[in-house]
Amino acid sequence: MSTFRARWVRDLLRFLPLRSQFVLSGNVRDQYPLEVAPGTVAPLPLVPCLAAELRTVGVAHFVAFDPAQGFAVPMVPGLDHVAEREYLQKSFGLDWSSTGRTPSSMERFFEVLEAIVRSTEAPVAVFADFASRFLVRADLPNEVEHRGFTRALVLSHAVQPRPVGPEGRPFFNPVFWIVEKEGDLPDWFVVGNPRLRHIPVPRPDRKVRRLVAETLCSVLPEPVELDAEQSARQVEAFVEATEGLLVSDMAGIAQLCRSEELKLSEIGEASRRYKLGVTEDPWRQVDRTKLRDAEAFIRRRVKGQSHAVTHMLDLIKRSVSGLATREGGGGRPRGVAFLAGPTGVGKTELAKTITELLFGDESACIRFDMSEFSAEHSDQRLIGAPPGYVGYDVGGELTNAIRQRPFSVVLFDEIEKAHPRILDKFLQVLDDGVLTSGRGERVYFSEAFLVFTSNLGISRVDADGERVANVVPTEPFENVQSKVRAEIARHFKFTLGRPEILNRIGENIIVFDFIREPVAREIFTAMLSALLSQVQAAQGIVVRVTPQAEAVLREMCLADLTNGGRGIRNQLEVHLVNPLARVLFEANLPSGAVLEITEVRRAAVTELLWKPAQREGHRCS
Repeated sequence: MSTFRARWVRDLLRFLPLRSQFVLSGNVRDQYPLEVAPGTVAPLPLVPCLAAELRTVGVAHFVAFDPAQGFAVPMVPGLDHVAEREYLQKSFGLDWSSTGRTPSSMERFFEVLEAIVRSTEAPVAVFADFASRFLVRADLPNEVEHRGFTRALVLSHAVQPRPVGPEGRPFFNPVFWIVEKEGDLPDWFVVGNPRLRHIPVPRPDRKVRRLVAETLCSVLPEPVELDAEQSARQVEAFVEATEGLLVSDMAGIAQLCRSEELKLSEIGEASRRYKLGVTEDPWRQVDRTKLRDAEAFIRRRVKGQSHAVTHMLDLIKRSVSGLATREGGGGRPRGVAFLAGPTGVGKTELAKTITELLFGDESACIRFDMSEFSAEHSDQRLIGAPPGYVGYDVGGELTNAIRQRPFSVVLFDEIEKAHPRILDKFLQVLDDGVLTSGRGERVYFSEAFLVFTSNLGISRVDADGERVANVVPTEPFENVQSKVRAEIARHFKFTLGRPEILNRIGENIIVFDFIREPVAREIFTAMLSALLSQVQAAQGIVVRVTPQAEAVLREMCLADLTNGGRGIRNQLEVHLVNPLARVLFEANLPSGAVLEITEVRRAAVTELLWKPAQREGHRCS
């Protein structure tokens, strides 16, 4: 007798004398641990495993049926299958082909079912496998289906248990309907039937996974002999890495180890390859020399914010080095950063820059503008619609993107604008690195770096319910940082009522400073230089701005820094780009011409007036 039995198996065996039929639903396509010898556990499919358990309590014979292949004898360890087929042929008229099966129609199945259920000889168990496919529609069975299940319903009430064996234990000839969902069978057959027991089959818990892991790990190669403590650690690592997986997945990981010649000590790597479906690891291919010199690379695109750049680089180096805190078998994301601060200060640009730094391609940044997800049911856009709803076959935007590119930076822009229901989805992602799609598929975020941006903390609601500024550009950065952090904490704890999200982000909240004048000058110079280079590349025309004109233009663009770098760009477009475009359009200058801007006039709409200039080009004011 097996020394280990899952709770659902014990529940089933307990009701054998009390119920004539059972419906098994849920995790019915997995494998299940069965002790085939003292100290040896083998994972088996549901029907052979359950038949082996039934043999230990006195059931003598077994027959399985599925609509595709008909009748067969389950491959139960220790069962004489030849003798079993002979018994079933003699007692119930089942003629076996050379393959050991008897293809049959649904009408024939219900005929044999009635003969077996009414038999008073040694107990016989019937497994109706893939019973979900016995009907085209459970709510609208056709005449054959209705007649067959009516026959089974009447049988469940008509038969009585009989004493079997020297102890006289009561036995039915039990029927096991194996379905994915209880609703796959007609309601009138299942609901309210006192002679039928529903047995939900759960996914394997930690105890089951450890039992299987001990068996699978014992046959994996390891060039160095491990002592008992080391072996136990490898088993525990396997159990942790397979959280949420099935026993069949664990067997698949062990097979992957053998086929790719991975050692027992590399079981975590095998689990990663199995879950993500990839062998390569771009995180290991990150150029560490480039990462050491990354600060200069980032500063070319993100001006100022030295504290934010340093903090972000620390998170990146932790992720690349494998030192990030990733409990639960390494399931948590590679890294998480929450970038807060005023608008236009470089939060989104920093996320794009680290993507290019890590993967050499800015397009590896998967961006979601969370203002598009403010409606209550917009979470279906992220993870996919549930079964029966429009868009179910398409999947979710987030889950699809991660399945296609598991190694990526995922940017959730302006997270405070998302509906709180969507924020709840991030709890599972931040904790376990897993998100279940609308189709029930597990999507893994263990190799993704998550970046949230937010303008929280820049304003607050006062006692009168009015929104007022919480921080202003004239304050020192230390004050800005503490006020923003406090307002973020208040928002998650009291406004949203979700402090657990903030707790999972931890100390990875990075507050950006306002764009102050020295940094604003750098941004203006960089934008102006990029604009002039763009004109030369696109039109072949050299545009020069005299120091006097540049000083006036700079004063205009830096007059108001409340909108950060975006505000500088907007002013540059108003005072330079728009009038310059008019000049270039109207003048029809030839390629190679030189246009010199000598004066920028302050007006409601800035104008640049031009006139023919010296031989070297044109002079414009």
